[in-house]
Amino acid sequence: MNKEEILKSLKQLRTTSPKRKFKQSIDLVINLKGIDLKKPDQRIDNFLVLNHSKGKPVKTCIFLDKQLEAKAKGKFNTIITKEDFPKWTDKTKLKKLAKSHDFFIAQANLMSLVASTFGKTLGALGKMPNPKAGCVVPPEANLDPLAARLQKTVRVITKNETIIKDQVGIEDMPDEEIADNILTIYNYLMHTLSQKDANIKNIFIKFSMSPPVFIVGGKKQ
Repeated sequence: MNKEEILKSLKQLRTTSPKRKFKQSIDLVINLKGIDLKKPDQRIDNFLVLNHSKGKPVKTCIFLDKQLEAKAKGKFNTIITKEDFPKWTDKTKLKKLAKSHDFFIAQANLMSLVASTFGKTLGALGKMPNPKAGCVVPPEANLDPLAARLQKTVRVITKNETIIKDQVGIEDMPDEEIADNILTIYNYLMHTLSQKDANIKNIFIKFSMSPPVFIVGGKKQ
């Protein structure tokens, strides 16, 4: 798969999809084959930083104590200090917090407290602060690079099925930027999959409310 093929498919997606009254996201879907998810070494779970944003702001929440609070202000959507942890006992409130944020960050020395207070809810949604994404930080961390990086970060993961799905843009983004984001994910898979392209069944893109347009495999117009 190359950039020209992606740009051609993006043009087809734009010309054949019905117009909506809102800006739709653009999703990349990759169906894999020849992968056995029962084998740990064949599972995929990593965080990639794209070349461009995904078009919509990524919502972030950070757990910290007083020494990091000043650095975090203005950089994260929600700041929860260690002193406020005891207030988070209501299950409905916890679920709302978990579902309304994309990434959770924690000060490293607070991880055990984060796990005991928020772990059950965040863990069920796969949203616990993850070191792979740089979301477990030391007390003296510079938070600016992390806050900026998370706005371009996607999680490439096979959960219970051999399918990878990520938002790679929004419909008013330039096609060149969307194509670059798609290639970042594809190139990562080419370095990760043991049989490279032979492990890919098909690749397609779609708006949040549109039929798919295949780039690799599937039906093409």
